[in-house]
Amino acid sequence: MSISGSELSWFAIRVKSRCERVVSDALRHKGYEEFLPLYWSRRRWSDRVKVMQLPLFSGYLFCRFALADRVPILATPGVVLIVGQGRTPLPIDANEVNAVRVAVNSGHRMEPWPQLEVGRTVRIEEGSLRGVEGVLLRFKGASHLILGVQLLQRAVAVEVPDKWVVPCKPTMPIVNTSEIVRSNERQPQFGSDRAPTSVLFARRKFAS
Repeated sequence: MSISGSELSWFAIRVKSRCERVVSDALRHKGYEEFLPLYWSRRRWSDRVKVMQLPLFSGYLFCRFALADRVPILATPGVVLIVGQGRTPLPIDANEVNAVRVAVNSGHRMEPWPQLEVGRTVRIEEGSLRGVEGVLLRFKGASHLILGVQLLQRAVAVEVPDKWVVPCKPTMPIVNTSEIVRSNERQPQFGSDRAPTSVLFARRKFAS
C-alpha cells in the first residue's frame, strides 16, 4: 500500500515499551512515512562500556498520514495510541519534526531533554544545522540547542559550537501611525493650559 497526498500530517505514535523499532519497521512496510529519531548512548556495565542507539523520545515515534487513514496504524502490533487531546489525535508541527530530523542527520552529539525550555530563541547560521532554531543552554562545558516538541512536552539537546549561534531578531508588530494620531486627537489634552469643557463646567457649578 502506498500512502501519498499533500494533506498528510505528522502525528506522534505512543508505543509499548521497547517496541519503537518494531512498530517503525511495521509502519514502513505498510507504506507509511515514519520517523524514529535515534541517538548514540554510552552505557557502562560492570566490565565494559557499550555504545548503543536508543530512541530520542522513549516510547514514541512519528508517522505522517491522513487522519482518516489512522485505523491501520492503530491496528499495528505495539501501537498504544495516537497522541492528541482526549480521544482526538492532534498533528505535530512539521517544523518541529524537520528540526529534529536535521539534528539527527547532522551527526552532532545529542541526547534527550526531559522538558521544554523557555528563553531567547537563537538560530544556527553555519554547518549542518544551518537554519535550525531553538533555545540555547550551556551545560557539561558546552553549548546545546534545545529543540522541543510541544505536544509531547519533551525536547532534545544538540551540542553546537558557540560561533554558529546568532540570536533571532524579535518580530516587531506593524503599527498604523495614522490610527494613533486620530486616536490621540480624540483624547482630552489634560497637559495643556486649557482644561476640558467638562472640567470648566464643574468648576463654575461649585463656584456658584
